[in-house]
Amino acid sequence: MTKDRLYIYDTTLRDGQQTQGVQFSTAEKVKIAETLDTLGVDYIEGGWPGANPTDSAFFDAAPHTRARMTAFGMTKRAGRSAENDDVLAAVMNAGTPSVCIVGKTHDFHVTTALGITLDENIEVIEQSIAHIVGQGREALFDAEHFFDGYRANPDYAIACVRAAYGAGARWIVLCDTNGGTLPDMVGDITAAVIAAGIPGDHLGIHTHNDTGNAVAASLAAIDAGARQIQGTLNGLGERCGNANLSTLIPTLLLKSPYAETFETGVTHDALTGLTRASRLLDDILNRVPVKSAPYVGASAFAHKAGLHASAILKDPSTYEHIDPAVVGNSRIIPMSNQAGQSNLRRRLAEAGLEVEKDDPRLAQILDDIKEREAQGYSYDTAQASFELIARRALGLAPRFFDVKRYKVTVERRKNKYDRMVSLSEAVVVVKIGDEKKLSVSESMDEAGNDRGPVNALSKALAKDLGPYQELIDDVRLVDFKVRITQGGTEAVTRVIIDSEDDKGRRWSTVGVSPNIVDASFEALLDAINWKLIRDGAKAP
Repeated sequence: MTKDRLYIYDTTLRDGQQTQGVQFSTAEKVKIAETLDTLGVDYIEGGWPGANPTDSAFFDAAPHTRARMTAFGMTKRAGRSAENDDVLAAVMNAGTPSVCIVGKTHDFHVTTALGITLDENIEVIEQSIAHIVGQGREALFDAEHFFDGYRANPDYAIACVRAAYGAGARWIVLCDTNGGTLPDMVGDITAAVIAAGIPGDHLGIHTHNDTGNAVAASLAAIDAGARQIQGTLNGLGERCGNANLSTLIPTLLLKSPYAETFETGVTHDALTGLTRASRLLDDILNRVPVKSAPYVGASAFAHKAGLHASAILKDPSTYEHIDPAVVGNSRIIPMSNQAGQSNLRRRLAEAGLEVEKDDPRLAQILDDIKEREAQGYSYDTAQASFELIARRALGLAPRFFDVKRYKVTVERRKNKYDRMVSLSEAVVVVKIGDEKKLSVSESMDEAGNDRGPVNALSKALAKDLGPYQELIDDVRLVDFKVRITQGGTEAVTRVIIDSEDDKGRRWSTVGVSPNIVDASFEALLDAINWKLIRDGAKAP
């Protein structure tokens, strides 16, 4: 049976940039566009040329993509021709094969926001679309506030989209701009639009997540007949975000009835890069990835309960709806004081450590974990530190180097501009074989700001490890979490550090001490040692 073609339209670079605190550079937009193209989306909306210098610069530097690069703008203004509208001209001058323009379809917004008559607005839509088509471009019409407009005045909302379709728009995109329409209503209204004469294979859906239903509402529109789906990577977007393509894409490829009904530009091979694409975007934004995110989150396939882990060991499908490798993710069996031998053996196996079921060292490892958690450690998420404990118990932890001493200083002083600034400096002395190495690093960044004592320690530790330097040069500290596990004068500090390398691997380590710097240093040491083991380094 022939599958229907479903088109995926990504608007991370435009609508995603509306997120509070997000502002992509031109180079970052190029990198994201290349990643999206590798993933296999059909359209990449690059931004609004003329609205800001970055978006304009992006279209000058935009990479050649298989996906249709799309410029976004608005309909011409009333009272002037499409040919003489400078805003529309800036969009057309971007030279993209596709152009998406937004227009009003809610009578309330037409008369209040635009201050024109309902008939004038329809003329604006018709003439704008006709101008784009007349220039040989594919036209998309974003029907802004469509669902609110349909509920208020269905005849007028339909008249607006009919005008765009009649003028030659390839896609009519129904927008739930306020994000307040629930999925069943999205489905009903989408079906009504198709019944009114707009074919489903010319109809798209664009939802926002203000009720947490953007993904469900998008699927409802597809069920009703829409064949283009718009969204952003990681659900980025204004207010509560847009429909999350990191969730929608694997759902469409892997779940019934969508997998059997539709084909998209995303292949199953490309889908294995989804988790990495998701985390690359978070890395660009300097944001901590949402661990509980469907499909791509670090905890999406984590199994803590001993009963669950035991079943997973026999058959992963008992507690997993898909194989995590299909989306480039991995299974985690967290270690904690709730763990049993099933969790432990599974986790060891994933680290490449095969241990017989009756090996007495298993009980010793569990006892060590429980004792250390009583001291304030947590191995629920710090999988790399857990692996190092197990390796030491099994005699499989090489000793690459010894730390002889370290020192951290923080100085507060005036700079040349007579402004008080802080400066952190760290000294680390390690011994590799018979050779001692001393490293000194400051925590100052390129902008002249102090990044703190832990940053200084991290830089000093990784500055000169002799024969291991090449293996650790790509290690980056991507998250740092601190928790006080006891109160009062005997407070204990727990530090969890997330690290990442250029292969896209991410691992967590833990340190505990009454001293936050000492706890941080312990976690940093574990991060380096885990990386060296995983990359096959040899002890001196």
